[in-house]
Amino acid sequence: MGKPTGFKEINRETPSRRAVRLRLLDWDEVYNSLPDDKLRKQGARCMDCGVPFCNGGNGCPLGNIIPEWNDLVYRNHWREALDMLSKTNNFPEFTGRVCPAPCEEACVLGINNKPVTIKNIELSIVEHGFEQGWIKPEPPEKRSGKKVAVVGSGPAGLACAAQLNKAGHAVTVFERADRIGGLLMYGIPGFKLEKRFVDRRVKLLEAEGIKFVTNANVGQNIKVADLQRDFDAIVLCGGSTKARDIDVPGRDLSGIHLAMDYLPLQNKKNLGDQISDAEMIDAKGKHVIILGGGDTGADCLGTALRQGCKSVKQFELLPRPADHRSPEAVMEGKVKPWPEWPMIFRTSSAHEEANELAGGEIRDFSINTKAFSGENGVVKKLLGVRLEWSKDHSGRPTMKPIPASEFELDCDLCLLALGFVHPEHEGPLGQLGLKLDPRGNVHCDENYATSVEGVFAAGDVRRGQSLIVWAISEGRQAARGVDAFLMGYSDLGPVIKLF
Repeated sequence: MGKPTGFKEINRETPSRRAVRLRLLDWDEVYNSLPDDKLRKQGARCMDCGVPFCNGGNGCPLGNIIPEWNDLVYRNHWREALDMLSKTNNFPEFTGRVCPAPCEEACVLGINNKPVTIKNIELSIVEHGFEQGWIKPEPPEKRSGKKVAVVGSGPAGLACAAQLNKAGHAVTVFERADRIGGLLMYGIPGFKLEKRFVDRRVKLLEAEGIKFVTNANVGQNIKVADLQRDFDAIVLCGGSTKARDIDVPGRDLSGIHLAMDYLPLQNKKNLGDQISDAEMIDAKGKHVIILGGGDTGADCLGTALRQGCKSVKQFELLPRPADHRSPEAVMEGKVKPWPEWPMIFRTSSAHEEANELAGGEIRDFSINTKAFSGENGVVKKLLGVRLEWSKDHSGRPTMKPIPASEFELDCDLCLLALGFVHPEHEGPLGQLGLKLDPRGNVHCDENYATSVEGVFAAGDVRRGQSLIVWAISEGRQAARGVDAFLMGYSDLGPVIKLF
């Protein structure tokens, strides 16, 4: 720890956001950069705790060696900081942008102060590396003669491929979309993650020897049996893509769409693809209602605003979270204690934009959708009801409608951002006859091996819907399991017990 009193003398400072009215005119990232001198001061706030909760347990699933690279940034040793960061994280440029940073919520300083700006320091380290030319292709010195097929090119698939390639195996990544990146490319809007950064990393991986095949829908135009014949191992990283839906009267009306049918179209359009009017889902001039209060709902919100919606509301079934993690909120059971991740009220850049345009909060909580109504087969209204939440005799939360609280709102476009229940069971999962866990995810052992010899799984397809940092961790751990399966041992880092 270079400055023992840093946390006492220096306040937490994060990058500012571009002005709302300005950033709504484009699809570029919303944050400004923080000067190096300020970043170094932020690194000085790190206390190098005796037990660094930020990089284990409830903190970073990757086991990032956070105190060390915080100190290196403070000392202006950016190259060494990059080397330290790269030991555990394949893609800091992604996590530094879109990870919600459980490491910061587990920061010891956060017990009674504002935590260290770990996420922003991480992003600054890797961007320094690219700017200085330190990050270059590093193909393996020798090849093992083994071939591995990775199905899915999201963060889990890319991390798994990167690690297996590092071990010397010939890796081919199969992606059913027309571009590489999975949710990084098509699920996350450009104002959170510009696609040039995804392309930059993919080109680097290609230069290191990884082969990418797009428009390759394994189980359909690519036969699973062919992969089993041509490769020594298969890793399934297809994600949790079966969306949660609602079953209410009027759900079949036109204008009600799943979030992941909506978001990719705008990303494709921004990338230069020609999207027909019949195919495009556009919020321009429409009254928009978003169901679901998570990150995907916020992504839909920011997209609808940039498309020029007439009005927008976002509804959440659950009660409004506590404003912050206070002792009172913990005692009342409203939020988990440190160092666990707290479900607190957060305002994303999209919420900031919507609130400024509307002149007030556009979110509402404890709302249940009862029905939709429309004209000529097109949705026009949403009928909702307010809920009262309580706990039953076993302590489980229960909800009931509040009498006479029904309401009706104009709704020309409804976006369902309700999360995902499990991976698609059709395709490779069904064709291979894989064993599933009680939640419908792929069952694996401690080495990420499935019930079929030579087939592994990682990411949301195994774990269920989760964070990008978990996906990268899963990909890395699965790669170690595959490497040991192929070679009888593995040098791909230590086992991190995450089960």
